[in-house]
Amino acid sequence: MPLQHAILALLVGGESYGYELRAEFEGSIGPQWGGLNIGHLYQVLDRLVRDGLVTRREVAQRTRPDKVVYRLASSGREELDRWLESPAVRQGGYRDDLFLKLFAASRLGGEELAKMLATQREADLGELASLAALRLEHRGDALIELLIEAAVLDVEARLRVVELAEARREALVRQTTQERTSPRADDQEPVPKAG
Repeated sequence: MPLQHAILALLVGGESYGYELRAEFEGSIGPQWGGLNIGHLYQVLDRLVRDGLVTRREVAQRTRPDKVVYRLASSGREELDRWLESPAVRQGGYRDDLFLKLFAASRLGGEELAKMLATQREADLGELASLAALRLEHRGDALIELLIEAAVLDVEARLRVVELAEARREALVRQTTQERTSPRADDQEPVPKAG
């Protein structure tokens, strides 16, 4: 996740400190993304300072410990611009837990595969209901609405994969059973030459 770039974007508006950055991130991105762990945020900020993309200074406070304030460096702005100019492309194949579950359940047989698919369908339908409630709660916030819509599209696509797997259940089980029972080339005895 390119969290460091989101932090750079938050600092475009001026100096800020850790808890303020977290609140602004969570308020801007919304609940669908999930909470931002403050410890992880400070690790990312330390890395950005180390890499010269952000500067840090301490601000004395009377009744509290000194506050550390961060500012975007010109090299940080250049890095943010570079990142925004490059397309978001999946790195290294398509990996998804659902496909690993399809693989595992189909190796266990048709009944296990049907049970796994039913469980997935129920979870996805529940997630769609939750997203519908979030959509109502965040009506009018364009960025959060877009994130929720992306989540809806993702869940709908997963449901479509579940439907396709149900339609192809016998073939999936048959294929994985054949893969387990057919001998591999390196397991076969060499054929003696006639001579």
